[in-house]
Amino acid sequence: MEIYVDFDDCLCETARYISGLAAKMFGTKVPYEQISFFDLQKSFSITREQYEQMMIEAHKMESLLAIEETPGACETLNAWTDVGHNVYVITGRPYSAFDASREWLDRHGLNRVDLYCLDKYGRDSFIRKSDFNLKLDDFYKMHFDLAVEDSTLAFRFFEHLPDLKVCVYERPWNRSFKLPSENYRLCPNWASIREFERSCKSRV
Repeated sequence: MEIYVDFDDCLCETARYISGLAAKMFGTKVPYEQISFFDLQKSFSITREQYEQMMIEAHKMESLLAIEETPGACETLNAWTDVGHNVYVITGRPYSAFDASREWLDRHGLNRVDLYCLDKYGRDSFIRKSDFNLKLDDFYKMHFDLAVEDSTLAFRFFEHLPDLKVCVYERPWNRSFKLPSENYRLCPNWASIREFERSCKSRV
């Protein structure tokens, strides 16, 4: 199978890390379970300037490398690669974060997966003149059988793939979201994602 995997809050615990960063930078103490919105400026009740400062800090190499793995993520991706699936990590991080992101993957034993930066969210506001190494036109030429994604804002990038099965990694900001179709399943952990993948594989 061809498998799409998001990076932040699927492979690693980005929101938990940024929660600590916001507390350190601004004294804003919002526990992970209270991050109710994908929009972190709204979740942390900070100004636009503070949000941009926080995101710049969060995208520094030392910050990106410090984010902890989501339990079971790397083991699962390696298991998929071992049996012949093609795994593509497609992140909304700007290309300026590519080297740190690539190093994180390599440090966690994911040197066999491809990494692409796609402008999912128009985040040029905090890293000026951001560039991305995967253009939308090229993304839409790619085919996927399975996707792992936490952001409901990214679902629009799947509309051209009517048969795609989507594992929605359960996070506080997506728990109450009504999933678009029966092809989407809310998954609380990587064990449930692997179970869903096995059920999809049997139908491919």
